[in-house]
Amino acid sequence: VFQGRILARRLVGQETRYEVEVKTLYRHRFPLVHREYLWVPNTCGCPSLREGVEYLLMAQRHVNHEHTLNRLLLHDDGYARPWTPREDRLVREAARHC
Repeated sequence: VFQGRILARRLVGQETRYEVEVKTLYRHRFPLVHREYLWVPNTCGCPSLREGVEYLLMAQRHVNHEHTLNRLLLHDDGYARPWTPREDRLVREAARHC
């Protein structure tokens, strides 16, 4: 779970790739760098992420069986909400209990 600002969007084959500036890490089981690519396995725009807007994102690390692909994956029904101070407070409170 992290706060990120969408910098760019690009369609790559049957997927959408977002370039994201990672702002705040809330809960992470794998390291993230300052800028990451976030992949969505469709081109329909679900979830709808706009460039320049900050979001609270819950993504998964996806590694294929051959270990040749290692990326952040956000499913089309994944958690992506516009970042607000309220969202920040709720996530920080939940992190204390989990």
